[in-house]
Amino acid sequence: MFSIPSIKLRRWLVGLLTVAIAIAFSGCNPTDFKSQAAQVTQIVARTPGDPQTFNYALNQSSPNVFGFIYEGMTTENGKTGEIEPGIAQSWEVAPDGKQIVFTLREGLKWSDGEPLTVDDVIFTYNDIYLNDRIPTDFRDVLRVGESGALPKVRKIDNRRVEFTVPEPFAPFLRTVGGVAILPKHSLQKSVSTNNSEGKPQFLSTWSTDTNPKTVIGNGPYKLESYSTTQRVVFRRNPYYWRKDAQGNALPYIERLIWQIVESPDTGLIQFRSGGLDILEIGPATFQLLKKEENRGKFTIYNGGPDFGTTFITFNLNKGRRKGKPLVDPIRSRWFNTVAFRQAVAYGIDRQTMLNNVFRGIGELQNSPISVQSPYYFSPKEGLKVYDYNPDKSKELLKQAGFKYNNKNQLLDADGNRVRFTMLSQAGNRTVDQIGSQFKRDMSKIGIQVDFNPIDFAVLVDKITNSLEWECYFGLITGGIEPNSGANIWLPSGGFHPFNQQPQPGQPPLEGREIADWEAEIGRLYIQGAKEVDEAKRKAIYAETQKLAQEYLPFIHLINPLALAAMRDRLQNTEFSALGGTLWNIHEMKVAED
Repeated sequence: MFSIPSIKLRRWLVGLLTVAIAIAFSGCNPTDFKSQAAQVTQIVARTPGDPQTFNYALNQSSPNVFGFIYEGMTTENGKTGEIEPGIAQSWEVAPDGKQIVFTLREGLKWSDGEPLTVDDVIFTYNDIYLNDRIPTDFRDVLRVGESGALPKVRKIDNRRVEFTVPEPFAPFLRTVGGVAILPKHSLQKSVSTNNSEGKPQFLSTWSTDTNPKTVIGNGPYKLESYSTTQRVVFRRNPYYWRKDAQGNALPYIERLIWQIVESPDTGLIQFRSGGLDILEIGPATFQLLKKEENRGKFTIYNGGPDFGTTFITFNLNKGRRKGKPLVDPIRSRWFNTVAFRQAVAYGIDRQTMLNNVFRGIGELQNSPISVQSPYYFSPKEGLKVYDYNPDKSKELLKQAGFKYNNKNQLLDADGNRVRFTMLSQAGNRTVDQIGSQFKRDMSKIGIQVDFNPIDFAVLVDKITNSLEWECYFGLITGGIEPNSGANIWLPSGGFHPFNQQPQPGQPPLEGREIADWEAEIGRLYIQGAKEVDEAKRKAIYAETQKLAQEYLPFIHLINPLALAAMRDRLQNTEFSALGGTLWNIHEMKVAED
């Protein structure tokens, strides 16, 4: 899954595309690992793939380790979505909304015992997130106004720090909650020292080759070990700031183990055998496990409609590298024809997909903004939808100059057979089923789709670096605040996948074009971020959703329910679609069997 990393275990930011992908599978039985330390309270949960980096600022994928080892100035309640104090105990906003002063908690420490101070906050923002020499996607969500100006950050005293923005920025408090504070004493040298290529050493700091114990954090846990394709082990941070009502240090649970299990089927086997304590599940697994709750001593929780989107998107980038088009010009003309994208949308039988692939557990999806968000604009309010209508598809295609031969194959005006390749993650049965149905549905309107599931690393490289792809199926995580998707919707955003600009350090493009509707959505996102009147904000984001559904940079598919199976011995669980299974791990407990 592509996304900007989040304090809330991948739930807070939309991003950078995100695709939930597994990279490798371990044949080791997690039960064997559990027996090595039977006296240690611990939770074992599945993660579908290896972490891509231990460097928070450079991360672009989910799942990632950062929700457990870092916190920001504020935090978001994973159940209610309310903004709550994080490492800052309080804040004051000036009447004009342009100055926000945070007061840090007393006695904060890093996981190595060093003091966490205002100097760390200043370093994190000024030296990392606001530093043009460091390619981090967090700059996109921190930009304010049409100028894209960044906040100014200054130290007031040992516990107070002031952020100044050029104009009111409505999502500011939620934004700084989704941005972790990083340790100056551990990272400053790597930021200020260049490598042999003249770039900051920070860019190669804390990769997954790093000894995990050297990675310093401020969250409830710290990294203890990492075995590639097997597991990530987190150990309780003894210097974490939270305490319970009786003054006891949190978290209660000593160790968290992420078992890396690529296959959902294997994850199910391990959960049923007792090797896993928590398993996020899909509709097919739900039907199987529901009958085993009492016997298996676990409970299946329904977190409501999942945050985020599932979609199919086409590469609309008209750019060239060294004279070579990123997309074959013939196919590029198809993809950049709005009627073509609309015809594809009408040609997808989403209700059958919901019934067969998702067993009816979910609903059709029509918006890039999560349905739980107060800024969601619904079909009942006037949002355009694309219910299955192959006749409408064919009509649109003919009006756009396409035609059919005597074999009912779709041809363009020049007689070229309409055929393209759709990429997806490899190794996921649900995704395979979606891809197979999409291929069948498109054949009914004369389009040949070559469905090609590929390795995660290859997929990421194509979408973000080489930019040479035609169509792909993916997922993007969601949240309450639309501006968390600014990096997706701004044409200059770090993850604008359907028309991606080159990443820093990549060869430049010639001929990349920004469509009028694309620029307008970006403008509205900027306007929505600076509007403080809630009614006006809702109206602005309603317009972005209308444009997105009219021009279809993403063809949205299904919004499934968020479901998870959790052992009954786990106490204080607060599973939700927004926060996930472990958003409140700091207050969870493990009862004796």
